[in-house]
Amino acid sequence: MASSSRSSSQRKRSRPKVTESRRDFVLEIGTEELPYQFIAPALRLLQDLTERLLAEQRLAFEALSTAGTPRRLAVEVRGLATGQASAVKEAMGPPKSAAYDSTGQPTKAALGFAASQGVSVSDLEVRRMPKGEYLFAVKQETGEPTESVLRAQLPHLIQSLSFPKAMKWNETGFRFARPIRWALALFGEKVIPFEVGGIESGRLTYGHRFLGGPATAGSSGIVVKQASSYRSLLEKQGVVADPGRRRSLIEEQLQGLARKAKAELRMDHELLEQATYAVEYPSAILGEFDARYLKLPPEIIETAMREHQGFFTLRNQQGGLRPQFLAVTNIRPRDPSLIRKGNERVLAARLADAAFYFTEDQKTKLADRVEKLKSVVFHQKLGTLYQKTQRLIALAGYLAERLGRNHLVDTCRRAALLSKADLLTGVVGEFPTLQGLMGREYATHDGESPEVALALQEQYWPRTMEDTGPASATGQILALADRLDNVAAFFSVGLIPTGSEDPFALRRQAAGLVRLLVEGDLRLDLAQALAQATDLVREQGFGSQALGSAKAGRTETLQADPLEFVLERFRYYGQTAEGLRDDVMQAVVKTPGLKEYDLSDLLARIKSLQALTVKPDFDPLIVGFKRAHRLVEKERWTSDQVNPDLFEHDAERRLYEALLRAKQRVPGLLQAQNYAQALGELVALKPSIDEFFAGVMVNTEHSGLRSNRLSLLYVIDVLFLSYADLSLIAAQGSERGT
Repeated sequence: MASSSRSSSQRKRSRPKVTESRRDFVLEIGTEELPYQFIAPALRLLQDLTERLLAEQRLAFEALSTAGTPRRLAVEVRGLATGQASAVKEAMGPPKSAAYDSTGQPTKAALGFAASQGVSVSDLEVRRMPKGEYLFAVKQETGEPTESVLRAQLPHLIQSLSFPKAMKWNETGFRFARPIRWALALFGEKVIPFEVGGIESGRLTYGHRFLGGPATAGSSGIVVKQASSYRSLLEKQGVVADPGRRRSLIEEQLQGLARKAKAELRMDHELLEQATYAVEYPSAILGEFDARYLKLPPEIIETAMREHQGFFTLRNQQGGLRPQFLAVTNIRPRDPSLIRKGNERVLAARLADAAFYFTEDQKTKLADRVEKLKSVVFHQKLGTLYQKTQRLIALAGYLAERLGRNHLVDTCRRAALLSKADLLTGVVGEFPTLQGLMGREYATHDGESPEVALALQEQYWPRTMEDTGPASATGQILALADRLDNVAAFFSVGLIPTGSEDPFALRRQAAGLVRLLVEGDLRLDLAQALAQATDLVREQGFGSQALGSAKAGRTETLQADPLEFVLERFRYYGQTAEGLRDDVMQAVVKTPGLKEYDLSDLLARIKSLQALTVKPDFDPLIVGFKRAHRLVEKERWTSDQVNPDLFEHDAERRLYEALLRAKQRVPGLLQAQNYAQALGELVALKPSIDEFFAGVMVNTEHSGLRSNRLSLLYVIDVLFLSYADLSLIAAQGSERGT
């Protein structure tokens, strides 16, 4: 896992050419048990902060690494210099003309500058700068001993660590993820004394609560004599401090037990990450559960194991679940059977509950639960889940028609009707992550069509950027309807994401919307679809605050227009998933007068345009277009009436003829989505455009000629804008100062 491997990795520095002695350094922050999710991010931050501190304080080192368990966060520095490197500091003062009078004597300006820098006037230097001669104070700053630097800086380092949640636990008011119980800080054999959160640093650490020595900070603790022995001493006390080593031990133990059971371990990397940071000394055990629970849908069993107990599942050669599990414990028991039996009892209770809920849920059909959604609030400003369901029914039917799937209208509306009913079931109440999947299970049990049942599960796909989208047409439409409603509904009541907050995960909803349209090649006008979704919200009486109701003056507020919000995610998708340039995407998406926002079509246009931007003729082409565009924009010219009788130059005539040919071809090519050839027709205009600007003066004093030439440029502008606004594209090579 990338997130955790770095926490225990070493950052090496080439050995400096200095000759001062070096020592190892270790800082350990001992705490009450930290949530496992906090540890890896905290170690990354601790590593970054320590590296920054050492760099700012001019302290050379050879290697740096972090270590962490639920009860400690630590950083180790190998080969840390015993003192700061010397530094030369320079400060520029007043100009020489103001620093000395006509007799060469220093003025108050020179005297004041010297005093402020702690040097004598005679030590000031005069240097010639671009604006004249100025005084400079040059000071040789001798480095402080490392012990003094660390003593002053380590409290600030610890205070700079941040967590998703922090707490206070004593009168000092210090905030940390959990109460700090000890602090170890050693530079070589010496303690670095400091105080943080009411705890004084020392040379004591504490081993495993059960496998090591004293368990609490109130006992005598374990004496660490020197920094270099920190990890080895902890390991003797039952603590594997390095997360990377713990992870390897866990993997080895899990695979070994799986082989022993003649089963297949399907490694769950998120669960492995959890196990790594939830224990100090890993010990895996193999347990069993009653095979009769295998009658439950396997997802229920896996979820009960994974989310409630942190257990790994085992499968047979055919891929079916085995009535066994693997657990990672934080103890090395003399009698593993006691731990195994305890875990088996807990899992049995979970599975018994799940089996009860599953049986009871099947007694009530999903369709009969829909009415009860009237009592479930979707959001206080957007009514109930029943009202959302009614919007989804209308929106699903609308989308099916718009996408040319008229034969699926009734199926999509039925799927929308049942889409949220499983939220009222006992299994989903116990295991919320199974929403959708249990909808499919219960719909199948109720005798719903396979298309409807599958759509109930697929409505939530893709959940992440790595997930695949729905495979069925009904699932695609229901997923699309759900995301369109979420974005339109929250925007309608002014609940718009800001630069720092997105409490309703609308960015993720919009990203899913983009992927559904692009990767599913769903040819839909996004603007019309969002407008339809917004109308459905307002028909129910919501959205009186209007789209622009975000508080005025909140600079972090993003677009108040849901279309612009989704298009922002579209551009992000294009950059990250397709490697497209943002200026090229902007040129297509922000084309004035764009009438249809079919994301698949827009993406095809963008790709063709980007392919053209790397060709040598492109930069000179947009120079000519930008010149025409600026003249038309400056004059606010909107007439395309060109009179050939007013042409004075052959260049005008040749450009006009070329434009007539292009006007006949380009619209048809765009209609046929033959974008490469359409761009080819525009590129072919380059010689005529260049010749025109080289030989013709547009802003002539003759008003008739001037109007006619501006109309000619307007025709160019409109023709190019039918594809994209090339003025938004930054030339990569040849354009200069246009």
